[in-house]
Amino acid sequence: MTKPLIVGVTGASGLIYAVRTVKYLLEADYNVDLVTSKAAQLVWQDEYQKGLPSDPDLQVDFWRQETGVFSSGTLTCHRSTNIGASIASGSFATLGMIIIPCSMSTVAKIAAGLSSDLIERAADVQIKEGRPLIVVPRETPFSLIHLRNLTTLAEAGVRIVPAIPAWYHRPQTIEDLVDFVVARSLDQLGIDCVPLKRWQG
Repeated sequence: MTKPLIVGVTGASGLIYAVRTVKYLLEADYNVDLVTSKAAQLVWQDEYQKGLPSDPDLQVDFWRQETGVFSSGTLTCHRSTNIGASIASGSFATLGMIIIPCSMSTVAKIAAGLSSDLIERAADVQIKEGRPLIVVPRETPFSLIHLRNLTTLAEAGVRIVPAIPAWYHRPQTIEDLVDFVVARSLDQLGIDCVPLKRWQG
């Protein structure tokens, strides 16, 4: 069985990035361990006008509905407060982790080595184990504090992929713009499962 990939979803705006990421990973039959922060649940209500359940089993059904992928891939959801979950240990082998979208609060806590919830703990584990960690910050403008925290993560080997879409692939929809960021983020993990018109020169 393929090692799982951890997906963290925080309270930054732009939860569509998370939905599209999970969609393509499940369609490509990946094993996904998903953690949604408490703040992300609040933002979900604002952006989608619907509640995201807190129960992990109900979350699985919720994400399957949101992504429209019902049969392929394996999806395991964890409570953000469960710091005893499998993904909180370095002995649990993974392909790495992507935090999309990533709030600047989460960036700051990871940069400081804090682990106040499961997303931060899992991220800390990826860094200490030398596994890939990709953060997709969705903030503008960046303050000096933000930039310093991002620099700290980059110096620790974390890949920083800001949610900045391109236009050379001639996007026609919001989903096209989102998918560019998702594809470039997954590229950092060597995963190519998003249909994207890539630059040919």
